[in-house]
Amino acid sequence: MRNFTRKIWGGVFTLMLLVSFGTSVAFAQTTISGTVTDAGTKETLVGVNILVKGKVIGTITDLSGKFTLNVAQQPPFTLIFSMVGFTSQEVEITGGVSNLTIALAESSIMGQEITISASRVEESIMQSPVSVEKMDIIAIREVPQASFYDALNNLKGVEMSTQSLTFKSFNTRGFNANGNVRTVQMIDGMDNQAPGLNFSVGNIAGISELDLESVELLPGASSALYGPNAINGILLMNSKNPFQYQGFSANVKTGIMNESSRSTASTGFYDFSARYAKAFSNKVAFKVNLAYLSADDWQANDFRDQSLLNGSTIENGSRTNNPGYNGVNIYGDESSQNMFSVAQSLVQAGLLPQAALGIIPQTQVSRTGYAERDLADYGTKSLKLNAALHWRLNDRVEAIIQGNYGFGTTVYTGADRYSIANFNIGQYKAELRGSNWYVRAYTTQERSGDAFAVGIAANAINEAWKPSEVWFGQYVGAFAQQKLTGATDQVAHTFARGAADQGRFTPGSPEFNQARNNTTSTPIPGQFLTAPRRIGSQFVDKTNLYHLEGSYQFKDIKFADFVIGANYRSYQLNSEGTLFALDEAGSEFNIAEYGGYAQGSKKLFNDKFKLTASVRYDKNENFDGQWSPRVSGVYTAGNHNFRASYQTGFRIPTTQDQYIDLVTPQARLIGGLPLFRDRYNFSQNPVYSLATVTNFGAAVLRDAGTQAVRDAAVQRAIQILLSQGITPTPERITPLAAQLVPVIAATNNQGLLVEEKLTSFQPERVKSLEIGYKGLWGNRLLIDTYAYFNRFENFIGGQVLIQDRNPQAGNPASDLGLNLLSANTRNVYSMPVNRKEIIESWGWALGADYKLPKNYSVGGNVSFNTLSNLDELAETGFQPSFNTPEYRYVLNFANREVVKNVGFAFSYRWQGEFVWQSSFVAPAVSSQQLSVMPAFGTFDAQFSYKLKSLKSILKVGGSNLFNSNGYRQAWGNPTVGTMYYVSLTFDEFLN
Repeated sequence: MRNFTRKIWGGVFTLMLLVSFGTSVAFAQTTISGTVTDAGTKETLVGVNILVKGKVIGTITDLSGKFTLNVAQQPPFTLIFSMVGFTSQEVEITGGVSNLTIALAESSIMGQEITISASRVEESIMQSPVSVEKMDIIAIREVPQASFYDALNNLKGVEMSTQSLTFKSFNTRGFNANGNVRTVQMIDGMDNQAPGLNFSVGNIAGISELDLESVELLPGASSALYGPNAINGILLMNSKNPFQYQGFSANVKTGIMNESSRSTASTGFYDFSARYAKAFSNKVAFKVNLAYLSADDWQANDFRDQSLLNGSTIENGSRTNNPGYNGVNIYGDESSQNMFSVAQSLVQAGLLPQAALGIIPQTQVSRTGYAERDLADYGTKSLKLNAALHWRLNDRVEAIIQGNYGFGTTVYTGADRYSIANFNIGQYKAELRGSNWYVRAYTTQERSGDAFAVGIAANAINEAWKPSEVWFGQYVGAFAQQKLTGATDQVAHTFARGAADQGRFTPGSPEFNQARNNTTSTPIPGQFLTAPRRIGSQFVDKTNLYHLEGSYQFKDIKFADFVIGANYRSYQLNSEGTLFALDEAGSEFNIAEYGGYAQGSKKLFNDKFKLTASVRYDKNENFDGQWSPRVSGVYTAGNHNFRASYQTGFRIPTTQDQYIDLVTPQARLIGGLPLFRDRYNFSQNPVYSLATVTNFGAAVLRDAGTQAVRDAAVQRAIQILLSQGITPTPERITPLAAQLVPVIAATNNQGLLVEEKLTSFQPERVKSLEIGYKGLWGNRLLIDTYAYFNRFENFIGGQVLIQDRNPQAGNPASDLGLNLLSANTRNVYSMPVNRKEIIESWGWALGADYKLPKNYSVGGNVSFNTLSNLDELAETGFQPSFNTPEYRYVLNFANREVVKNVGFAFSYRWQGEFVWQSSFVAPAVSSQQLSVMPAFGTFDAQFSYKLKSLKSILKVGGSNLFNSNGYRQAWGNPTVGTMYYVSLTFDEFLN
């Protein structure tokens, strides 16, 4: 693979040189110079982009609004003058010009943006064949939120899951998740996913806001053009070209984060960024970016009881009134045992008198846990570095070499809460592009740093101090001691916990810190099956991704427009042997993917109707090839555009879904590929679903308690003794009958044990129908609306499977399935499988923006998403983790210049309550649909003042104002409070 990678990069650089020196014709130089002004104010405009149409050559106006451009082409040709906030102009050049004067008019008509994301070719956003949301430079600069990434939540139909100040996951159209694997995020054409995790890590290692030119969002299936995993949407972030955006700019932002349940309610945060770009003539330009943020993070402080044990509920359960308490953000208390079962073991070991069993209740008891803030690193930080060199090899080709590097500390929610400390990720790209084509090669290098699983770490600290078998034994012994003195159950429980916890490591103590360091420096899973036990919680991942792609748009075909493209991708798994399966040579696997697409579009009916059709084929070496067709049509009548589309999308199982092989205290996590079924002998030693084994166990327990089974056991015991020539006395019958009771009960219920028949593991697919309208009414009211219907097939979900650890022919317990009921005699696997259920969802959204007199604007959007066959899914017990409120809306009110140099923007966002389903939710809570996320609303505001003499903008604002209780967006995630900020942005080319 390394040789292949070197060949790819060598080929890209060779191609650069060939293109650079391959133009042997010497063109005459045409020089154009002039000035660009504001048509309204007559002031010169700084930083106006001037580009030769159909080529990559261009320049910008300098600090005095002047420009000079040398073009290696004889006239005629066309220059395009453009600037955000102004209407673009095309000017035909027929000869050399030295005093050209261009006046750009401020854009007064909405919906003039150009987008490339919907069809991979430039087109009006009004005539896009699918839904597109876009934020340009001005919109990014004027969002009321503290960052542009937070402002994504204002876009139509977008949901966010906040796991940390710097780690947020976006989603559209349902199936929201922390670390969403059904959406794709790209920066300058590079997939921003962490290769070993297969999802984007928010903007912790993303793009600096100073360098961000635009954000485009396509909700829904986008696989037809963008390939695997863009099944629920794709976010494209484009940085500023150093030829077009030159000079020095910097931003300083600081403020206060406030939320009452934090360790310290109010803390400061600090954010600094700087950018410098310079063009040397029209041939070479470079840019460098630096951004750094530091803060005390939002804290996950949900202490409600999710055990539902001993009669407790989520709202009233506590450590005081429930010995089996399991707090949502308390860790280590997931470990629990039944007191009576512990007492029986103590009696058998001679550590408790037989008579004590009469005073021990059938009560579940859990170990004392640690709060998340005692374990996780809440000192969040984010460092982002970027550098790029742009080289115009000639007027038709531009070469780019770019590097992005991100380093940081944050917290992420998966099956556990993960403290992602000192995480870093690098992306490095070489690209050649013309006006209608590009070839791009890049690599993503992920390094997990000092990341660890918080819940596992808490259990490890508890076990390092005192093994659970000792702790539970001491608890039950102390409880019995108190009961024999006549104490009440509550008093006895309090005494027992105090006795068992005596000497427990206190958070912050040297002993606690040492135990924490031991587990967080030991890779998962560590050594916990045999003594001496040392549970590992460190998450190790050093996976790399390599990607090569190209695209070409045909311009010489007259009857229709065509674009083609192809890509190749390779994942090199590397967890240092801790997370992923090993091959026969003892190495971790590599995964290869490739794909290609073709698209054609044709205007019909006097250019009023545009028909677009595309098809894509993708192949992953572990799965069958996938076809992804898309057909769309847009009918344009003046400023009104009606669209309809049929789209398909698919999601290839993640690298972990394919190759994970990890032993945890609860189960062995394995991938869904056939190699695991062979490796763990599923064909010869069958597996059973957890639901099947649970039902079987409940039936055995129920029958074992009946008099009929006990009587049958006695009769069977008598027969066995007689057949062995032994006199059946009561002393001999009783113990033998006790052994036979579960055997007889299991025999009576053998029909409940149905072997799980696993189907082949396949990519997840969606078929989507969408209709929409986008129109401009009276040049003041912009309306954008859509409705969609989705049908998901092969939906990927987790499955827990139980297997007899030591099946032996003739072993009664093994034959009868009793081995499946004991933790000591069974194997437990957790693996991804394709669900047989078809999942159907539908929804709609409506957005409207109205331009009022005197530069005021008002607008908003509302969206609706739901599962249409939820009742059918409920009958099978399947939880699809839709994780989306039915209704959400956003209201905006703004004025970019209410008085000279002063502007403001307000936004209010609301979403309804919904049930959150994920592997982080306790099974008892999840099965009863009790993990409800309450409805909430937030109000954000900002005021800005242009300091033109200083070429700066002062901005004061706040997010989540007036919401004193804060809000949570997912189960177990932190409470997001109020944020107040002030920022100062300097831009050398600021108008």
